[in-house]
Amino acid sequence: MERFDVEYVKSIDDPRLAPYRNLKDRELARLGGRFIAESDLIVRRLIASNFQVESVLVAIRKADAIAEMVPEAVPLYVLPEDQLDAVIGYPFHTGVLAVGIRRPSSALENAIASRRSTLVILPEVTNAENMGSLIRISSAFGADAVILGPRCCDSFYRMSIRVSMGTIFSMPIVRSEDLLVDLAKLRDEHGFELVATVLAGDAEKLDRAYRPSRLGLLFGNEATGLIPEHITACDRRVTLPMKLGTDSLNVAVAAGIFLYHFTRE
Repeated sequence: MERFDVEYVKSIDDPRLAPYRNLKDRELARLGGRFIAESDLIVRRLIASNFQVESVLVAIRKADAIAEMVPEAVPLYVLPEDQLDAVIGYPFHTGVLAVGIRRPSSALENAIASRRSTLVILPEVTNAENMGSLIRISSAFGADAVILGPRCCDSFYRMSIRVSMGTIFSMPIVRSEDLLVDLAKLRDEHGFELVATVLAGDAEKLDRAYRPSRLGLLFGNEATGLIPEHITACDRRVTLPMKLGTDSLNVAVAAGIFLYHFTRE
């Protein structure tokens, strides 16, 4: 271990560990816009990103491997395994956590700089696991940004970050305050063609759907899909035909299929 400033914490009540102490995601957000990243891979991706890292906390068994990647300006706290369990409130973890600081929501205009753009637009995804999957899938297929409606869950919830596998640190996230206004702006001012993904027999079939140069794909709520107002705001409705009486797919699975179709060369 090359670092000489590793801090071996002697008490789980040490105030420097407060952000890790089983706090709820909303509490962390209020306390200086913090979030928790956990696991070796995700913490590595956080450190490599342009997000600020406030501190890193590891179990003793992980100290040597993690110390070399943590910048010297970032405090590195080390605890025995059982004490780390007590701090975070559960024993099922990889022994590596970090506190990051949120960045402001990306501006809509910054997400559409290129001539050929793909936007994933989520009016009301309320499940943090689905949110993380959608961000990871959007990253995998080269989406330029993910736009969240005001009723979406927080994309920086711990579960969302974990399921995204840290891709959230490189994917521009735009939090819309009025999605209908922003949809009109994308279509009328920036030349986007908006596609509502729907379950409807009279909608355009996905295998025949063409790809415009600027595309915004809307995916609905896990339970109810897209509301009529959002469908009306789109230029087209596209559906994925299914068999054997299957009436729907998980939103992240459906997004992967749609994105594969629209982003393949």
